[in-house]
Amino acid sequence: MLFNSLQFIFFFPIVVAAYFAMKPKYRWILLLLASYYFYMCWNYKYIVLIIFSTVVDYFAGILLYKTSNRKLRILVLMASLTTNLGLLFFFKYFNFFGESINFLLQKVNIFYHIPAYHFLLPVGISFYTFQTLSYTIDIYKGKQKPEYHFGRFALFVSFFPQLVAGPIERSTNLLPQFREVYSFDYERVKNGLLLMGWGFFKKVVIADRLAEYVNLVYNNPGEFSGLHDIIATFFFSFQIYCDFSGYSDIAIGAALVMGYKLMTNFRRPYFSQNIREFWSRWHISLSTWFRDYVYISLGGNRVVKWRWYYNLFITFLVSGLWHGAEWTFVIWGAIHGLYLVIAIITAKFRENVNHAIGLTRLPGLYKLVQVLITFVLVYFSWIFFRASNFNEAILILKNHFVFDHISDINLYRIPADFYIAFVSILVLLVLDFSEERFSLSLQLRKLPRVAKITLLVLFVSVILLFGVWNEADFLYFQF
Repeated sequence: MLFNSLQFIFFFPIVVAAYFAMKPKYRWILLLLASYYFYMCWNYKYIVLIIFSTVVDYFAGILLYKTSNRKLRILVLMASLTTNLGLLFFFKYFNFFGESINFLLQKVNIFYHIPAYHFLLPVGISFYTFQTLSYTIDIYKGKQKPEYHFGRFALFVSFFPQLVAGPIERSTNLLPQFREVYSFDYERVKNGLLLMGWGFFKKVVIADRLAEYVNLVYNNPGEFSGLHDIIATFFFSFQIYCDFSGYSDIAIGAALVMGYKLMTNFRRPYFSQNIREFWSRWHISLSTWFRDYVYISLGGNRVVKWRWYYNLFITFLVSGLWHGAEWTFVIWGAIHGLYLVIAIITAKFRENVNHAIGLTRLPGLYKLVQVLITFVLVYFSWIFFRASNFNEAILILKNHFVFDHISDINLYRIPADFYIAFVSILVLLVLDFSEERFSLSLQLRKLPRVAKITLLVLFVSVILLFGVWNEADFLYFQF
């Protein structure tokens, strides 16, 4: 079931109404059934995978907590990791690694062929797998106690607002909330619905409109060049941001309506002044997951310098692979890993250069330059993220510098849509900047009631009039 579908428009109010109408002790049953139904609307067969993962980690958590035998605890943890990562590997990565091995074997004249299996990738498997893994790892490390109520634990794994595309919640945050009793609160419900509305704006007004242009160019890389490729990649930079952060806003807002607080997943990342800051603002639930369970486990920065660089690079390499079973995603992750390593190595040199040319004495200009440089670096990496394969990514990158037939091709059948796309990005940047600099949302709360109602009507009208209502999938469903 898609958030931007007619089905969800009926599903969500019914669930919320039933949630507040029934006795609190039965609410977990309603939410669990609603979550399973929500997932099965996509493909009912794959609900078995979620239930299987739930059962394994439920008992693994209890065994890890009850036993003090170190060898047995390691064995239980490995069983949980092997089960969850095994399922993820089989459905998402088996063909990728098989094809890669086949290619290498052919290069050395070994003609053994690993067969490919054509299964539909279970939607959300990367998200709920990482969510359950963090639960068992935290219990193993003594940071979390197990949840003995199987129903609440199953709900933690499958909670429908964030089931298929996050945020990737920690059990320490979400599980305790399922024991709380939340009554209907007008202000909280209103804030949740407004956040959902903001998410819908980013998805249907901006992301889905930009997608038409991006798909046209990236699906036909040999037919476009120069300004076409530049605009398409620029549009994709905002398409993926609005698509994914829009999903997160809807998920967080939907949970908030019922009383649950999910973690913030985006904080205006395109205002970052460096790549490190970008990753503290972009897909925060994933970046902190890799920080806590991969980067720190490798030693973090408490090692010799070369090993620190290695830890950073490997973490982002794995992060790239998490996003998809294609070498383009691995390269995308490697690029960001290199960005961070190079930034550390050149920190002193860049500081001296900025001081020498006087940028540090102009803080406003200095910040703007840093933001623009960071955006250009991220923009470049998106080429590999969006391209279908490595060869197409290189072709698109080369064509960025080919300006031979800019005016020959009409990219949009309806020119007005092209301008609406640019205006929508400008509106987004202005609103994000206002929130970043002046806490716009807080200022709006201080407005008179009539002004609030007027702005709300205008906001809803913009979504209805300018939204692209084609029920397009969210981009991160494929991950």
